[in-house]
Amino acid sequence: MADEAREQEKVDQRQALSAKAVHKALLQEGEEELERSTGALAWSAFAAGISIGLSLVAQGVLRHHLPDTQWRPLITSLGYPVGFIVVTLGRQQLYTETTLTACLPLLHHRTRQVLLNVLRLWAAVFIGNMIGAALFAFAAAWTSTFSVELARAFSEIGQQAVRYDFGTAFVKGIFGGWIIALVVWLMPSADAARIWVIGLLTYCLAAAELTHIIAGSLDVMFAIFSGDVSWRTFLSHYGVPVFLGNSIGGLVFVSALNHAQATHGED
Repeated sequence: MADEAREQEKVDQRQALSAKAVHKALLQEGEEELERSTGALAWSAFAAGISIGLSLVAQGVLRHHLPDTQWRPLITSLGYPVGFIVVTLGRQQLYTETTLTACLPLLHHRTRQVLLNVLRLWAAVFIGNMIGAALFAFAAAWTSTFSVELARAFSEIGQQAVRYDFGTAFVKGIFGGWIIALVVWLMPSADAARIWVIGLLTYCLAAAELTHIIAGSLDVMFAIFSGDVSWRTFLSHYGVPVFLGNSIGGLVFVSALNHAQATHGED
């Protein structure tokens, strides 16, 4: 009997978490986040906005040292996950991740009080992210921290981000928000493979030229502070459409659908 119990324990350990178990874990995480003060959320989000700048640095270094070929974007995209790995493993608040975790308590309780609390969290995290990203972009563009050649590579990345029209940026933002929210959904099951999950999915986001409101805004703001892009272009070609797209991608295609399958008992 003892041997059978030990064997069953090994089997249970090897089984992947069910959809209900993942949903429960993220629901609990979302409820804990909603209990945090606005100041704590804002500081964590501010730190995340700065940390995500590592994605620009890593991509810029690769871009600077590689020849201008058709395959260069496939290699430079390897730098994109760096900031996301730091943010996720460091438990810092990133807007596109909180669209999933904070939304689950709202889908579960559906009260006005929870809705207002979710909006408070989203506002604090988004504003904190953008301030942190702007500070990193400003410091990188207006100081001599990086060489002229690296700064040029950073600016080129930012200029590329605003080359799409509103509709295209919006659709790309939906897919980008979906991928980032999927990263969060997979975390409870990832265990020791967390870095691989984050790295592979965010690499796909970058290589496919999809968009992320915080990481991409930092890229564009560097180009703005370098004098290569205007604020108006940023808002119309990136900021507004990608914000809307990311929000929809995270809320509808991950939060709502996975909530539905978990609460209706479809494992």
